[in-house]
Amino acid sequence: MTTGTEDGAVRRSGRRRTHAPRARLAAAAGLLAVLAAALFGPGIAAQGTGELHIPAAGTTTLLRVAVLAALAVHLGELAGARLAGPGPRPSPYALGAALGGAAASAGQIVLLARVSDLDITAVYGTRDGGLLLAMANGFALAAGCVALKRPGWATAPLALVIGAEALRAHPEPYTPEIGTALTVVHLIAASLWTGGLLYVLRVVRLRGGAREALLRYARLASWLYAALAVTGTCSALRRLPADVVLGSAYGRVLLAKLALMAVVSVLAVAARRRLGPRGRDATAPARTELAVLAGVVVVSALLTVVPDPHWVSTRLSLR
Repeated sequence: MTTGTEDGAVRRSGRRRTHAPRARLAAAAGLLAVLAAALFGPGIAAQGTGELHIPAAGTTTLLRVAVLAALAVHLGELAGARLAGPGPRPSPYALGAALGGAAASAGQIVLLARVSDLDITAVYGTRDGGLLLAMANGFALAAGCVALKRPGWATAPLALVIGAEALRAHPEPYTPEIGTALTVVHLIAASLWTGGLLYVLRVVRLRGGAREALLRYARLASWLYAALAVTGTCSALRRLPADVVLGSAYGRVLLAKLALMAVVSVLAVAARRRLGPRGRDATAPARTELAVLAGVVVVSALLTVVPDPHWVSTRLSLR
């Protein structure tokens, strides 16, 4: 005779086996969508704008997606471990994320050397090359911290990665310190939101339900959302001239990001409402929210590759 607990465990196991092929198919489709958006997105966004061609823009975007994803997974795991509370924990992804981030940063160095027709040592002497080297080393040090069973130590090298990424992704000739500070806060908030949700959903799946973990994440996410909204708005106002919102690749990609963020906001509200007094299952909208956030990561990487929109604005003003 089986107990009710055993019956529930059997049912959950059966549901997992039933959903596994569907989940793998969805993951494969999502990966193909990410590859297509990264490789072809820059060209599509710049269609008809008259902006200069960015060499190897698709490959650069793909590598930058890997960097942003690595940051999100690693930082999210560090925060998620605190949000999870007592109980079993999912297997860590931090080591793989850090190694992937290091490889993606090193790949950008090699790509920069190829498109610039410079050797690797000469690339290290450039601004972008030096910052990419700092990022690669930061990820490598973070991987070392995980390998030494000191995951908390990884916060220091990851801070180096975030600082270098903020300097590299948004070079501005005017008040660069403000733009860098905004990007640092934006990167941290976005990484914690996306990576934290991934980790908490893995906890929920492992434990067959972890309402308290989702509640703790929801409280953190509300502050992260506010930080993203403020820093994203300020960065957009500083970086995008109003007259080229539709006439520049940057403006078009930014509009796509805003549309995705609107969808994420609706899904986040739906998940939080299900966590209310009635105690309904919130994992379905939370999983969809995570999937859309993956799209936001891709679009964010695109924003760091497309040309500076001020060039289009200047050209229009001279006509």
